[in-house]
Amino acid sequence: MRDRLAAAFEIDGHRLGLVERDAEHRDGFVVEALTFATASREHFRALMTRPAGAGPHPAILYIHAHGNRHDIGASELLDGRPALVSPLGPLLAQMGYATLCIDLPGFGSRATASESALAKARLWRGKSLAGQMLGELHSAVDWLANQRNLDATRIGAFGISMGATFAYWLAAVDPRIACTVQLCCYADYDVLIESGAHDLHGIYLTVPGLLNIASNGEIAGLAAPRSQFIGFGDQDPLTPPAAVDKALAATHAAYAAAAAPDNLALHREANLGHRESPAMREAWLGFLHKHLPA
Repeated sequence: MRDRLAAAFEIDGHRLGLVERDAEHRDGFVVEALTFATASREHFRALMTRPAGAGPHPAILYIHAHGNRHDIGASELLDGRPALVSPLGPLLAQMGYATLCIDLPGFGSRATASESALAKARLWRGKSLAGQMLGELHSAVDWLANQRNLDATRIGAFGISMGATFAYWLAAVDPRIACTVQLCCYADYDVLIESGAHDLHGIYLTVPGLLNIASNGEIAGLAAPRSQFIGFGDQDPLTPPAAVDKALAATHAAYAAAAAPDNLALHREANLGHRESPAMREAWLGFLHKHLPA
């Protein structure tokens, strides 16, 4: 299953190279502006926040959300977005984490072509835009793992909404992800299809044949026994209770089989929609501190 997913997610198919980096020292932490290049010589932006000290620091791959805001991209790390309580880059740096966020195709510095055009071009060639995104995120983990001031044994993945999906999909196929925090995008797709709620997702997320390989609950379970935090609200149209509960059954079973039930944490709020709440923020920061200590 993992090998088939890795192929569908185009792991190892989208190498990135660092072109340029500039550091700016702020109050107690550092912000780095980076430029990466794809194999096709597309240059794009990435941002990193990190502690001012020498390290080695634990690292977090921060995967930005969608939210129909293609202009945001990696700037979510510094500026936040409406679905978040507050920006996370400065906070995580002050907690001792180095956090990298890259502009995914169609977002931020790469918002030069529409998501629809990018997705269709790849689907017609038997690939997917999600696969390109995941392949590039895998290469971003490669880069983090090779930085001397970072600890390659302490790499986490964080995301909300689109970023959440890619965080646990990536953790399923990349064992270097030691800890995953995913917020507001965990559900069984077959249940979403039955209700029509799957159409709330963008075309970018379409991976041909994915459900013939594994369900989302099974994919999330492939991270076991590594630590994983799942946060969601029952009023979120992307995480309706029936779809969440079916996915949870599979993920819980995987963690039980791996003798690691305590490494899976859930935060569920009955009246919460598609956003992070202060209580969710407190819960996942505590989980991160415990399972990926700085």
